[in-house]
Amino acid sequence: MNSRMREVQVGSHTLRSHGVAVARIHLHDWFIFLLLVLIEVILYLTHPFYRYVGKDMMSDLKYPFKDNTVPVWAVPLYAMLLPIAVFLFVYWRRRDIYDLHHAILGLFYSVLITAVITDAIKNAVGRPRPNFFWRCFPDGKDVYDKLGNVICHGDADVIKEGHKSFPSGHTSWSFAGLGFLSLYLSGKIKVFDQRGHIAKLCIVFLPLLFAALVGVSRVDDYWHHWQDVFAGGLLGLVISTFCYLQFFPPPYHSQGWGPYAYFRVLETLANPPPPSNAIIVVQNEQDVERQAENGADDQSNDRFLGLSIDSNSRSTMQETETERK
Repeated sequence: MNSRMREVQVGSHTLRSHGVAVARIHLHDWFIFLLLVLIEVILYLTHPFYRYVGKDMMSDLKYPFKDNTVPVWAVPLYAMLLPIAVFLFVYWRRRDIYDLHHAILGLFYSVLITAVITDAIKNAVGRPRPNFFWRCFPDGKDVYDKLGNVICHGDADVIKEGHKSFPSGHTSWSFAGLGFLSLYLSGKIKVFDQRGHIAKLCIVFLPLLFAALVGVSRVDDYWHHWQDVFAGGLLGLVISTFCYLQFFPPPYHSQGWGPYAYFRVLETLANPPPPSNAIIVVQNEQDVERQAENGADDQSNDRFLGLSIDSNSRSTMQETETERK
């Protein structure tokens, strides 16, 4: 029965037939997503806290000012578009709109929540990057005020970016997007099916390895301290796990290969609800009397709430007497 229901369900809920209906159910989720995008833009444009930077601190902030190994524009490509390409491939195979919609929505929330938290912490902490000296003093001539704080004479935008070291945005975005993809793949290929096909783990660990290498590149480029990368990776991985479990069972679960909504539809098909116009008929006078007695027992509870059902009880008794006559 269950296998037949599964065969019936696969391919019967497509983007064309149920896409709009599924999106309407999660309309408020998409609205909050757009709000998160707006908040992220505001946080990105906000000036960070300009922390005190003294001359004795420059020994850890005088690393070379290099270009990014992984450019900023490339992060959304591999953290969002690559997982979406995988989701579309799975949809092409299974034709399950629930899986496609929930995977994309979960991925978007994973990345956007991570981005908002990351940039909020960046602005609040204002930690200088390892290459802060050359951002602040591009000509190599350092100047300090009477309190010992730096007096930067470099480009304003470059200096602003130099106060956004903690945590690493590249790393948090990478683990938020690729961590979600790793969980998604582990469910789809049934890594934890207890059959011992350990080679499946290579597929699961591949996105995580790529995200880790992105984090390493941030330290190698002297744009982040190792603590920034560690915190960013942990943040992205935790949030991606929470977002994934909102829509999908854990990968080790027997139903970890599909979203919760898919199995709810199967359960509805296997156990259809009773018709909405079902009427319960009282068959004899004993049932009527029993209902009247139950109403009398509940009268004290209704009085406790300041209610009275005396009128209902009298009407019920009158109807009973009429039927007896």
